[in-house]
Amino acid sequence: MLNDPYEALGIKKTATADDIKKAYRKLVRTSHPDLHPDDPDAEARFKAISGAYDILKEPETRARYDAGEIDGLGADRAQREYYRDFADAADNTYQQRRGFGPNADPADIFAEILRNRARQPGNDFGGGGFSAAGTDLRYSLEVPFLDAARGAETRITLPDGQSLAVRIPQGTEDGQTLRLRGKGAPGMGGGPAGDALITVFVQPHPVFRRDGDDILLTLPITIDEAILGGKALVPTIDGRVSLTVPPGANSGQVLRLRGRGIAHPRGKTKGDQKVELRIVAPPQTDDGLRDFLAEWRKTHAYDPRVDLMKGAGT
Repeated sequence: MLNDPYEALGIKKTATADDIKKAYRKLVRTSHPDLHPDDPDAEARFKAISGAYDILKEPETRARYDAGEIDGLGADRAQREYYRDFADAADNTYQQRRGFGPNADPADIFAEILRNRARQPGNDFGGGGFSAAGTDLRYSLEVPFLDAARGAETRITLPDGQSLAVRIPQGTEDGQTLRLRGKGAPGMGGGPAGDALITVFVQPHPVFRRDGDDILLTLPITIDEAILGGKALVPTIDGRVSLTVPPGANSGQVLRLRGRGIAHPRGKTKGDQKVELRIVAPPQTDDGLRDFLAEWRKTHAYDPRVDLMKGAGT
């Protein structure tokens, strides 16, 4: 099948929405021409996966593709109609499109020009003048982790030296593409300008990690905090909060700070922050602590690896 979006993203037709999103983000990292300037094939790969993602990310367009109503470029399947009937049809895909991307078929562009000329008042195919929408232009933008999580305003410098204001919505994900209407190439003959498509790459953070709308954090705690419990200050994307460490805590134990994650861009709910505990020994051990633990071991010895050995069959 021509330009199969499933094949372009390397996924099966049974893929979930999350599978599609993960595959796209992974491929963007390996194919964006700005990240791989020495790879002559990067631009073509990036255009292919971007077009595939545009088809599959929305349930409606994915269903239409699966039903054979549109092809891998998002265009309606060819209809058996006379040219003039097709050109005047209300549901003509090319007539409705605002512009042609870099992968557009020259034949489609030429047909659109002829249709525009035909629609000019007083013109026929031998008349003058036509209009056409401008093409969409693609850019990439690296943003700090917290700017993507909390939202921010920034600017991107264009190849011609001009700059463009960009609003980063809160919750923006790595590999997400933002669309700035009318900021692409200018149209012809009074036609509308194309759009600017900006792929956002989120920089890693030294402390925070992201899992969907949740924030992940590893929190070091002392031996006495693990044994006795206590209060510990924890950083979140919105500032520090106090966390209760329960007595007898273990490394790897995960505590949850509800509502301290990413605000969902399409709703009022927020994710959580998951805090994984990690017991850290003091940098220096004094004689008192060593003597205490030596005596404690004599009367409280236990083997925390018993279940591990049984599970391993050794």
